[in-house]
Amino acid sequence: MTNLKYTPEEPIAAIATALAPAALGIVRCSGKNCIELFSKIFSRPKALLEAEGNTIVYGWILETENGKRKIDEVLVSVFRAPKSFTGEDMVEISCHGGVHVVQTVYNLLLQNGFRAAEKGEFTFRAYINGKADLTKAEAVREIIDSKTDASQSRAAGRLAGNLYETIDGVKKQIVDTLAAIEVEIEYPEDEETIADSFDASELKSAERTLCQLADSWKSEKIYQDGARVVLCGRTNAGKSSLFNALLKEDRAIVSDIAGTTRDFIESWIDFSGIPARLFDTAGLRETDDVIEAIGVERTKDLSEDADLILYLVDATVGLTDEDKAFISAVPSSLPIILVWNKADKLDGALPAHEEYDSIRQVEIAAKKGSGLGDLSEAIKQALSRSSATTDGGTALGSERQKVSVEKALDCVRHALSLTEDYALDAVVQDLEDCLDALGEVTGDVTPEDVLDSIFSHFCVGK
Repeated sequence: MTNLKYTPEEPIAAIATALAPAALGIVRCSGKNCIELFSKIFSRPKALLEAEGNTIVYGWILETENGKRKIDEVLVSVFRAPKSFTGEDMVEISCHGGVHVVQTVYNLLLQNGFRAAEKGEFTFRAYINGKADLTKAEAVREIIDSKTDASQSRAAGRLAGNLYETIDGVKKQIVDTLAAIEVEIEYPEDEETIADSFDASELKSAERTLCQLADSWKSEKIYQDGARVVLCGRTNAGKSSLFNALLKEDRAIVSDIAGTTRDFIESWIDFSGIPARLFDTAGLRETDDVIEAIGVERTKDLSEDADLILYLVDATVGLTDEDKAFISAVPSSLPIILVWNKADKLDGALPAHEEYDSIRQVEIAAKKGSGLGDLSEAIKQALSRSSATTDGGTALGSERQKVSVEKALDCVRHALSLTEDYALDAVVQDLEDCLDALGEVTGDVTPEDVLDSIFSHFCVGK
């Protein structure tokens, strides 16, 4: 396989750590003869050239054009093909983490035979050299972009190979079924038709697995991209107080003056492992203030695109007609939690509202911080309600994978739907198409433009 953007085996180099003052910085290199090339600017070339794979060599980076001037004291990790991340010879230089030092080391490499690596080129080389399939390659990016422990753990499962193994298991079931059909076609007892010609149990098992995988993306996407949780409610319901309490910091201005929040503010938050963008919005009310009215309209727009709405009600006031109108307008497909704030100020229990028994309700006191644990648990349950996987289960890691798995699922379902009016050749075609679709998931069958789309989103150095 060739790629117009990347040149396999050509020596490449990249800064693999952030360009910011730190204790250490790492510059990594890969490609044919990269160890020999690097030895030209290393103080102990013989030790480096004789070093075995997976060993570390101590020495100095030298600027040879100025009489071997010492640049930095470094540790060099040596990896020899094929036992390296890329499957090629590699060196990783651990130098001091000053921005100028790291850039100087990197520039010396470019001056001595190395090319600047493209985005994702190291992982691309791992893929083309058989060190990783596409599901593992994409999992690398997922781990880098993960926002919570849970999202990192799910990506790590794919990096460890759980998705590849599941796909490989389905492919084996398809291949076994194909083999049985080929025998029937080659040595037919009667007509070459579907009825009683082969055991469809393997196909039905493959269908169940593919269906579970396709369904898993909806919940997995939340762990990757984060859910949109929108705080809504009338003015002075306590939205900004709750926003600050959940974040454990004073981000929003809190005031008894109605209409203080005129536009939304947002922040990332972790709800028991589920990353979310939490939005504090302008209070819902009729107003003659042009700026506040725009804020109210933005609140309504945000609520339409939300994954979950937290609707706050001042428990001391109770539900108003405006509250009821908003709640009634929320689509049944959009989760909503009715949050009774200032519950600590009530003399007795909340008034009954049987019409909202189907909606999850939580009592809190945002300023005191009481009830927040129950609210966080309710949020987690609402966001994960549609989850088709449990922690540690196999799930898809990208929209690209979902599209290919759905194509494979359609092929299997079509093969199972064929009746005795069809020849076995029709089933064979469906199953071969299914294998092609599954090959797109792992990279066995992948158009070049798909590869470019995947690896172009990586950072340089990975």
